[in-house]
Amino acid sequence: MKKTIVAIILVMMILLITGITVLATNEAETLEDENANEILTIKDGMNAKIEKYSDEYGSDAYGLAAYILNDVVRYYSIPVCFVGIVIGALNQYVLGTRRLDKKHKGYGIIMTFVTLLVVCQILPLVFTVVVIGWRG
Repeated sequence: MKKTIVAIILVMMILLITGITVLATNEAETLEDENANEILTIKDGMNAKIEKYSDEYGSDAYGLAAYILNDVVRYYSIPVCFVGIVIGALNQYVLGTRRLDKKHKGYGIIMTFVTLLVVCQILPLVFTVVVIGWRG
């Protein structure tokens, strides 16, 4: 059983390594102009959002914290927490049918990621209330 799993993983790694496509034509031109412009556009948009948050909150530190909470943590926490909830459900309902410790571990993982999801979704609101509401 272990040998077949190791063989499958080895074959997948060999396929991934040999299947990598390099799009550079020579060493000097690794990025085309369109890709470089797209990266600069994304960077300028991010800097504009940080500047908008800094003007809204009245400080560069508060603006950066608001950008991170609103545009990074809030959006990226959803898929990460859903993957964690799925892993916990697999531990609880699939592996937990045979072993009681896996069932309890799965329940703990589910509760941890649900709590993390709720905290990550409410934290930007709490930050806004504290900084703008109470600070004045």
